[in-house]
Amino acid sequence: MVKDEGSGWLQESRTKHEQIIQHIDQLKVGTKISVRKIAREVEVSEGTAYRAIKEAENQGLVSTRERIGTVRVEKKLRVNIHKLTFGEIVHIVDGVVLGGSLGLDMPLNKFVIGAMEQDAMKRYIEPGSLLIVGNRYEAHTAAMEQGAGVLITGGFDTSAQIIRMADELNLPIISCGYDTFTVASMINRAIYDSMIKKKIMLVEDILLTKQKPVVLKTTNTVEEWQYLLEETGHTRYPIVDEWNRLVGMITSKDVVGAERGQTIDKLMTRNPLKVTARTSIASAAHTMVWEGIELLPVIDVNRKLIGVIGRQDVLKAMQLVQKQPQRGETIEELIWNGFEEVKDDRGEITFRGMVTPQMTSPLGTVSEGVLTTLMTKAAFRAIQEHKKGDLVLENMSIYFMRPLQIETEIDIKPKTIEISRKFGKVEVSIIHLDHLIAKAMLTAQLIDQS
Repeated sequence: MVKDEGSGWLQESRTKHEQIIQHIDQLKVGTKISVRKIAREVEVSEGTAYRAIKEAENQGLVSTRERIGTVRVEKKLRVNIHKLTFGEIVHIVDGVVLGGSLGLDMPLNKFVIGAMEQDAMKRYIEPGSLLIVGNRYEAHTAAMEQGAGVLITGGFDTSAQIIRMADELNLPIISCGYDTFTVASMINRAIYDSMIKKKIMLVEDILLTKQKPVVLKTTNTVEEWQYLLEETGHTRYPIVDEWNRLVGMITSKDVVGAERGQTIDKLMTRNPLKVTARTSIASAAHTMVWEGIELLPVIDVNRKLIGVIGRQDVLKAMQLVQKQPQRGETIEELIWNGFEEVKDDRGEITFRGMVTPQMTSPLGTVSEGVLTTLMTKAAFRAIQEHKKGDLVLENMSIYFMRPLQIETEIDIKPKTIEISRKFGKVEVSIIHLDHLIAKAMLTAQLIDQS
């Protein structure tokens, strides 16, 4: 084990795989990468170089581009989570990239349909936009001169001069076989869906900003753990083997009463809870609250440790999500939007609304799934009257008393049974004309964002 003054304890040596990843990370953006070249520069076999380049692609360090090959790209945080990139547009419309491949990672600000005179079109085109147009070469040129990409519909091509221009400016020019209306509809649907997905932040969204985690090995001692505690102020550390695979976690409570020379493999918690980079922030928060832990290791598909996230990291991310404008609507929200909140003189809440045809089952009565959604939303709203924060449904018992027909008005009455710092318990009734339609008792976990 070697001590590094700036970052604590480092592993004795890095694997060839990790050396290649670090080598690629240090290359200038835009550098072309080949298996043979990497193998020669790092002095490894071509097979090792190939596997490492694929891993670098998974990490977002490189990208394979049509007509260009594999190149080093800028690894970006998903700051504009609700925005699509030009590369995603290519997949959405089953397009072919004719030129400007290096610009595929740029976010799409808006799209403009080129069904107007060119002078009028220019007023709507701006940098970062996408012009959707047919085989109008002059429009292709004008769009790129203003910093916009071009999507050519109808399966048409463009001139070699315009392709060279796209490559020089790094502005994508794409061709697809669909007509303009179909393409615009497909992109609009994708933008709408991405607005919903922006609520779903992943661990990778907060992991990219974190430094390499301080780790220990199974052969380290309690004395070395104590040294790290004094150096970093942290009380929890992941334990890895010689291949950087996660094998355990150790905390201050694990070393209480232990001899200073005791190796930590006898004290650590084996097979600890962990997450991957693609785990949602909400799921990570749920695990932390439910299990009462402060630190979660993050691993890749090979069980290798790639980082750690703490409870404060998760809470900050959830606060960021709440500040973003929610412009997309999920199925739950579409169902719930038809209900208004009514408070009586005692301050008790009732949600009143009409059953629409979209809520029905094949039998013509209201779907049990819809009723479950309505009762859950009402219960969460009742809990949030007392405690702010996100909620995760823990359990729910439901009784359906009688079927409910369409185009009838119903009242949803939540009754708060118990509220604590971490849990809320609510009883919910659905009533139509004084008849009880359904009743539920549910418990939800509170994820405090303060």
